[in-house]
Amino acid sequence: MPGLVLVAPDSFKGTFSATEVADAVARGLRAGGQEVVELPVADGGEGTMDALLAALGGDRRGATVSDPLGRPVEAAYGLLPDGSAIVESAQASGLGRVPEADRDAWAASTHGTGELIIAAVRAGASRVLVAVGGTASTDGGEGAVAALQEAAMKMELVVLSDVRTPWEEAPRVFGPQKGADPATVIRLEGRLEKLARRAPRNPTAIPMAGAGGGLAGGLWAFCEAELVPGAPFVLDAVGFDEKLAGATLCITGEGSLDDQTAAGKIVAEIAARCLAAGIPCHAVVGQNRLGPGALDLADVIEAATLEDLEQAGKAIAVVLTALALDEARNHTR
Repeated sequence: MPGLVLVAPDSFKGTFSATEVADAVARGLRAGGQEVVELPVADGGEGTMDALLAALGGDRRGATVSDPLGRPVEAAYGLLPDGSAIVESAQASGLGRVPEADRDAWAASTHGTGELIIAAVRAGASRVLVAVGGTASTDGGEGAVAALQEAAMKMELVVLSDVRTPWEEAPRVFGPQKGADPATVIRLEGRLEKLARRAPRNPTAIPMAGAGGGLAGGLWAFCEAELVPGAPFVLDAVGFDEKLAGATLCITGEGSLDDQTAAGKIVAEIAARCLAAGIPCHAVVGQNRLGPGALDLADVIEAATLEDLEQAGKAIAVVLTALALDEARNHTR
């Protein structure tokens, strides 16, 4: 009898959604005769809203807000069954909202994220989960804070972070990918330093405060937001441990893995939970730059296309079938 395989990947950011990845891997596994449960997940960055809505239910709503450069854009947020809302900063303030030729690391603002939070509260949410990954900005959340202060609305904010980066390191770590040259990185560092000095709570050296170009730290410093690691929060919310308990193997994955960024990411969290449960964990990734033994994974398979992902599922199914046959033979001896 085939065992149950839990397929729980994150998105391959900018390429495939977590649902597309899970579906492709699952097709390969099912073609190989395996029973599969698909559970798309996220780490507090892009895809968090979709993962929570898919697992928990709720409504996807839309609002017109500002993009990183102040232009109107349609963005989505989610209302969850428990009355809370989920807002992704990438929906309003994401790097993908700005064509590469127009990117301006200094001018980019999170004001639209604040507007999206306000839209969620006006829709009835008193508690808002803010997934802060993938922004085009390094404004320390100043834009979002300004929007929230102007609206003067009461709400509980929980920030889901996909990285552990502290506040003061955000410009150096994230600025270049948002178009900042070395001189602009220095200017951004100065901006965050000044902002920290006038904040009610100083976010300097606070882990996770640098997420979203300092958006996490700004909401923590000015709006009393709670900072929460995104990966464990999402896994707990979607019932990962309960589903893992009925599985014989788990497959996770995301777009890329390397030693510097693995901590805090969904693959590391799932690998640790599988190890604790005694269940083998495989990963499918677009690019693998992990050093030997960096994570507790049975295998890491590179897969750049949906066809590759399906083939990876088939390959794992072949191994599972062979193991099941060996176990059956040993049992009859």
